[in-house]
Amino acid sequence: MDSATSEANPVATADASARPPLLSTAAQGLKIVIVGGFGVGKTTMVRAVSDIRPLNTEETMTRAGEGVDDLWGVQGKTTTTIAFDFGRISLNDETVLYLFGAPGQERFWFLWDRLFAGTLGAVVLVDTRRLEDCWYAIDRLEAHGTPFIVARNDFGGPRHTAEQVREALDLPDDVPLVECDARSRESSKEVLLALVHHLYDISTARLESTP
Repeated sequence: MDSATSEANPVATADASARPPLLSTAAQGLKIVIVGGFGVGKTTMVRAVSDIRPLNTEETMTRAGEGVDDLWGVQGKTTTTIAFDFGRISLNDETVLYLFGAPGQERFWFLWDRLFAGTLGAVVLVDTRRLEDCWYAIDRLEAHGTPFIVARNDFGGPRHTAEQVREALDLPDDVPLVECDARSRESSKEVLLALVHHLYDISTARLESTP
């Protein structure tokens, strides 16, 4: 980080320096994708939970997106991800999660299939004000056979029960639905741990069913 950046944002500098380096004992890297609709909080979650200063490909939104991107419910949004976000979190001394945040706008959906390649599992982040935005993500993950969980990001406003959200998304009973605040490191870590536990349960079930 250059000195100009440090002076401009000393809080970010202190935060980045406090985050731990990759341990030399790390032997296993697992790829996780965070996907969902436009403005649902994917970039925010990667930033909140990453052990390293995350790679972001955010750009300022311009008039070129007017009439193309649906801003209902996110009218105050001024930047958007144009490729993907990348971060990293160490689960323990040996296992590291590599986090990829997918772009949310429909015009960038063509990138998703490539991001899903080699993915161990995914988090579908949803905003209950715009539930329909995550249907495509769920459809593509199911088509790829990629295990996933659904995390309902807290934007305030009217609340819906877990049963109502599950019914609206037509989620199978075996797909976990969890609550989260993407701004919170601890909350975001709990989401990732829920996904890891889900993947473990799937792996265990497959082993038990093997003759």
